[in-house]
Amino acid sequence: MTSDNIVQDSFLLSVLAASTHAREQCMQLIDLAEQSAVASTQTLPPETKLHLSTQQRQLNADLASLRLSSRDSILEVRTTKQDTAEARQEIDRLHLHLQNLYYEERHLRAEKFLHLEPEHLQNDERSLMFARINHELAEREALEQQRQALLKRKQGLIADNKKRKDDLASLDKDLETFIDVHMQIHMVFRLPADRR
Repeated sequence: MTSDNIVQDSFLLSVLAASTHAREQCMQLIDLAEQSAVASTQTLPPETKLHLSTQQRQLNADLASLRLSSRDSILEVRTTKQDTAEARQEIDRLHLHLQNLYYEERHLRAEKFLHLEPEHLQNDERSLMFARINHELAEREALEQQRQALLKRKQGLIADNKKRKDDLASLDKDLETFIDVHMQIHMVFRLPADRR
């Protein structure tokens, strides 16, 4: 798997392209240096010197581009770290606020319990906790009884509605039968339609 398959970001792809180009320039310079080392006994022709200096300038330009890209990426990482730190601080602030709300809720529940049952004002923490738990259990049982009663009422209303619906359906059938019989009587006596 090559780096082109792994890296998807356009900025990183441009950095990879610049580094590949700089590497190729280095390899060409090494080849030229090896060729000139072989020919070091002889003076280099001007076109070879010109080609060598052009390659060095191109390599320096590629390295400067890589340094600039490196600096840009470092600045972007710093910005991302700063944004992440700010977001983390906001999350921490919200979490602390949520914890404060939970604490206030527990405190208000305790005050409500003591208001409802003032005989527990002098109790220690442990017995107060048991009294609150027992009180909450009693409240939950009462709510469960209310829920069961409402469920029974709902089932009764559903049954009543079904019975009424069945009554209406049978009434429709009786009405249709009555109309059919009425029409037959009219046919037998051949009464005009306007005397009905």
